[in-house]
Amino acid sequence: MSTDTVAGAVALLRPRVPRLLAAIALGVLSLGSALALAGVAAWLVARAWEMPPILDLSVAVVAVRALGISRGLLGYCERLATHDTALRAAGRARTETFRRLTAAPTESVMRWHGGELVSRLGGSVDELSDVLVRAVLPIAVAAVLSVGAVVAVAVISPLAGAVLAAGLVVAGIVAPWAAARAASAEEFGAADARSERDTAAMTALDHAAELRVAGRLDLVIADTARRQRAWGAAADRAARPAAAAVAMPTLAIGMSVLGAVVAAVSLASTLSPTTAAILMLLPLSAFEATTALPGAGVQLTRARVALDRLTGLTARQGGRTRPAVDPPHVDPGSRLAVVGPSGSGKTTWLMAMAERQGPPITGFFPEDAHLFDTTVRDNLLVARGDASDDELLDALDDVGLDAWRRGLPDGLDTVLTGGTAAVSAGQRRRLLLARALVSDFPVVLLDEPTEHLDAADAERLLTEMLTPGAMFDAARTVVVATHQLPDAVGCPVVRVDSGGYPRQA
Repeated sequence: MSTDTVAGAVALLRPRVPRLLAAIALGVLSLGSALALAGVAAWLVARAWEMPPILDLSVAVVAVRALGISRGLLGYCERLATHDTALRAAGRARTETFRRLTAAPTESVMRWHGGELVSRLGGSVDELSDVLVRAVLPIAVAAVLSVGAVVAVAVISPLAGAVLAAGLVVAGIVAPWAAARAASAEEFGAADARSERDTAAMTALDHAAELRVAGRLDLVIADTARRQRAWGAAADRAARPAAAAVAMPTLAIGMSVLGAVVAAVSLASTLSPTTAAILMLLPLSAFEATTALPGAGVQLTRARVALDRLTGLTARQGGRTRPAVDPPHVDPGSRLAVVGPSGSGKTTWLMAMAERQGPPITGFFPEDAHLFDTTVRDNLLVARGDASDDELLDALDDVGLDAWRRGLPDGLDTVLTGGTAAVSAGQRRRLLLARALVSDFPVVLLDEPTEHLDAADAERLLTEMLTPGAMFDAARTVVVATHQLPDAVGCPVVRVDSGGYPRQA
């Protein structure tokens, strides 16, 4: 990871350093117990072979039991501390990401599909926080224990210590570097494939009714399954280099043990049997701390990918992200229609206008706004929390939902089970329009508010929206983006062509 990447990860996760240091200390003590256990056990086996008085072995026997128990106990405590740190950091990362989203320019946020947001705010945050458990902790623990093991072996035999140091470099540095380098390109591909799968799945879930009517639901589901298989294949490709790198520590262990055996044989005339046993068995435990490092290298790569995806949420889109010509300021109480075909840039115009007018006074109501799995009342109070029931009922009547709301079993307390799934596409549009009516924004920007309505209703509602005082108060400014405009509407019109260039009608 570069310095900038590390700084970005720390800024998002903001891990509690004392907790992280405590987790590292517990990890060092846990694996240190394993290292000490190997040394004491080697001494005990060799000394017991000499059949000394049993009292000569009692301290070593107690030490073996104590170290065996402490290893498991300290390892459990280390897991608790590490996961507590990681989960808290993930919560802070999500909070910070949401904060950045709310403060980012509208055009930078609204371009993302719901499935993409779910993927990035869910999976990417998890990948980033996992770096504490799967990378930072193993690397710190391995560094401390490797130095301790090399020093302990070098005291007995400098040659064996040098061989052990070389093996630890291969297992703790070369193998993780190779795994991270080989997996980097594949991880980017796997992340993109997972994001595409989530986007396709969210499309099927959010628009199942419309897709079923159009006869395209099976195609979308099949596309989701295809993208799932593509993600699995990409993930498998990303795992292969890591699997190859995992074999390197095994080779390093063999090399180090062989070096220790050679050193013990060469020093047989000067070493006691117990010391020779320690010299040959200690390297086996020394490598226990490095076995997780190839995975740590891959996790660092995944964390870098995840950080790029999270920071990309609030970055401005590459290329031209604004209309070819900046939208004008609109006068208080005026009406403006933005007309053009799908994909021509009408939504971009509205978002740029929202940014220019200023968020405190401007309400942007997108065509794909969310309906929550809660009551009708709460779905409308999203726009203004202090609205009275009479205002909510009037708003529903004004958008043509008077008969619908009278048929609700519990009135405004009726729960829209499943949110969007509880209403038709046309009812959803009317509910979103009712939200705009309930809001108290002086400037209201409506994106395709009459899509999925029949022609007569759409024409009537558009006429009322764009006529001062008919639907919206005459003092409020209303801008509507739409495909078609009724002939009877006499407000100013901006027509946007397929290249995003406006022309005054």
